[in-house]
Amino acid sequence: MRGLVQCVCVGKPLHTQALYPWRSQGHGLVRMKRDWIIPPIRVLENSKQVPEDLVQIKSDKIFTGEVIYKLEGPGVDQEPKNLFEIDDKTGVIRSKRPLDREKYSSFTLKAFALSPSGERLENPTTIEIMVLDQNDNRPAFTQSQFVGTVSEFSVPGTSVMSVSATDADDPMTENAALSYSIIGQESIPANTVTKTMFGINNQTGAIYTRDVGLDREVVKGFRLKLQVADMGGMGLTSEGVAIIHVSDINNHAPQFSPPLYSMTAVENRQEYEIGRVNVTDRDDRGTGNWEAKYSITNDPEGNFAITTDPSTNQGVLTVVKPLDYEAQSEYVLILTVENVNTLSNKAPNLPVSTATVLVTVVNENEAPRFREDPIQIVVPESVVPGTLLKSNIAFDPDNSDLRYDISRDPERWLDIDRDTGDIMARRTFNMRSPHVKNHIYTAVVKVTDAGGVSTTATAAITLKETNDFPPQLFPLSGSVCRDTGRMNSGLVVTAVDEDFPPHAAPFIFEMPDYLSVNWTVVQVNDTHALLQPLVELEAGEYAVTVLVSDSGSPVLSAFTQVNITVCLCDSFGDCKSEAGAIIGSSVGISFIALIIIMASIALLLLLLLLAVAVTACGRRHHIKKGTGLLVGESEDDIRDNVLNYDEQGGGEEDENAFNIDMLWNPHDAPPAPGSYYPGSGVPRGKQPLRKDAPHNLPSPIYPRRPPADPTDIEDYINDGLEAADNDPNVPPYDTALIYDYEGEGSLAGSLSSIASGSSDGDQDYDYLNDWGPRFQKLANMYDPR
Repeated sequence: MRGLVQCVCVGKPLHTQALYPWRSQGHGLVRMKRDWIIPPIRVLENSKQVPEDLVQIKSDKIFTGEVIYKLEGPGVDQEPKNLFEIDDKTGVIRSKRPLDREKYSSFTLKAFALSPSGERLENPTTIEIMVLDQNDNRPAFTQSQFVGTVSEFSVPGTSVMSVSATDADDPMTENAALSYSIIGQESIPANTVTKTMFGINNQTGAIYTRDVGLDREVVKGFRLKLQVADMGGMGLTSEGVAIIHVSDINNHAPQFSPPLYSMTAVENRQEYEIGRVNVTDRDDRGTGNWEAKYSITNDPEGNFAITTDPSTNQGVLTVVKPLDYEAQSEYVLILTVENVNTLSNKAPNLPVSTATVLVTVVNENEAPRFREDPIQIVVPESVVPGTLLKSNIAFDPDNSDLRYDISRDPERWLDIDRDTGDIMARRTFNMRSPHVKNHIYTAVVKVTDAGGVSTTATAAITLKETNDFPPQLFPLSGSVCRDTGRMNSGLVVTAVDEDFPPHAAPFIFEMPDYLSVNWTVVQVNDTHALLQPLVELEAGEYAVTVLVSDSGSPVLSAFTQVNITVCLCDSFGDCKSEAGAIIGSSVGISFIALIIIMASIALLLLLLLLAVAVTACGRRHHIKKGTGLLVGESEDDIRDNVLNYDEQGGGEEDENAFNIDMLWNPHDAPPAPGSYYPGSGVPRGKQPLRKDAPHNLPSPIYPRRPPADPTDIEDYINDGLEAADNDPNVPPYDTALIYDYEGEGSLAGSLSSIASGSSDGDQDYDYLNDWGPRFQKLANMYDPR
């Protein structure tokens, strides 16, 4: 920056020197590297002398033409605009309006020297304008109301709270130097405390206690009127409010009021309230200093409990275990009380408050009680009826007379004495009863006192197994090979016993000496034995008697006859057929006679079947003649194959049966072309389809060939009968059948309840009751009333 002379021109020398004394020092100009630097221009805020000349700039260069001065920056052409201006010919800078330091504390402007054509003649000059502060703002508290707390009985000097305020003026001047003070004090409630209890630090605003006597039971709080002033307390002022609450300390112990109580409790009840006790406490309500905590000092069995009602602070006394009037009718309880919070050392030194509660137990009719539940009884299953199983099973706490009953005994095995409760066996028990589970039979016994109060208990009867049943030999028949060369040939037998262990296996198989002439029994294991012949026997049937015994106590035995067939056997050890036996060995004349007899019977059966077949074929031949179902013609209106027996001589060979085609119902048989009644020329209707007969269903396989062995003829007949019963394509069908049509206009209705439109429910069968005892069952079926 060269060649630019910057000057300070003052229009009013005295006024300028008074406001800006530093401008006259050194003639107001400082030369630095051939540039002039103007010190910051200081302007007082809120000045009323506007417009006011602030400074004049002038170039020291000589120009042939005119010089135009321009100014730009905040306050000129930037926000806030129109605060400053410059005379473009003289270079005088002046303020146009009063300035506010709280909004803009300084301005930085740039001045330019330009030619008339706008050419910059020199470098721009920076001008700093500083706005000087005036005490034009009052201090203000940061809160409309300050709130603090101080404990009661606090010592002087105890810090309570701090307040604060702000001032918009320059904090570097006295205009923002604040001073705090308390200008008023009011106690809550009013006039309870009149002396000055609080002070304030005038510089920091810290409030503290100045005196003793803060008792929350006397005064709840204070309302302080505060003041803050600037200029160190000599300037502008503002007021504020501080509320100080006096907090409670636990300086009062709770006290019972009254100290003696009387309550009643009903026996056999629990978890219910029997009464309440009251306490007083002057500490702050709803706090831990006020809340009471109760205890019972002399209840070792824990029959009672006491809790605190949080809303009333009362002690709630309850019964937690059932009381027994007969055992103890009165209780004297000692209660103590203390606060939840620890008592302060500033509290009076008093003993812990106690109260006495007299609890009277009220007697009520108690239910009888069983001495044990379930009632355990152990008895043999074969107990003798009338045996005493259990006695003295229940008692009544009120010494009332008792009445006993058995409310559940599914097998009716038990009896009970209604007065004494003695349980007795009514009859012998059975271990195999479905009501016996794991050898335990369960019954229910009920006892009732004189007041009608009853109690039930389960009787668990454990049954001990006894040896009640002898073992039974199995199988009762079998076959034994008569081949002498076979080893270990014999019949294996076993035994079954309805008793449970240890009264069953192992079994002992024996054969009495007087019955063991040709046979012997060999014990195989605990449950099986082998019957063997001692000598070679002829083929035939033999009855062998075996004695089998169990392992029970006492031992039970049974004689059993086993039917054994001695026969010739094949290589597999199976008996050969009679034919094979005849071929393979010599058979006595008695056996051959038996075979001849059986063959004769089979021949007779075949002849009988042949006669039945011939008869059936003859009947079908008779029906083929004509188109009807009856043979011959008859004047009688009859059905089926009814023969004209009034004609002599024909017999079964007479085929002149009545033609029943005339009886078909024309309504049920729609005409079919090419079908005519014989000899009449009238078209015959199509045969109606029987709706009761199934069609195209598979039939079972009938036995075709008779058995080779005559002894199987019974199975052959039974197989054919079963196939016929299960054949869906043969009658009878379980629906109404259409037999014959009797013509139009018949007054007789249908006799079938299946095909009729009405049901049996529409019929009146009351007349069946008048037919006598032989028809009573039929009457009950149709008229169950």
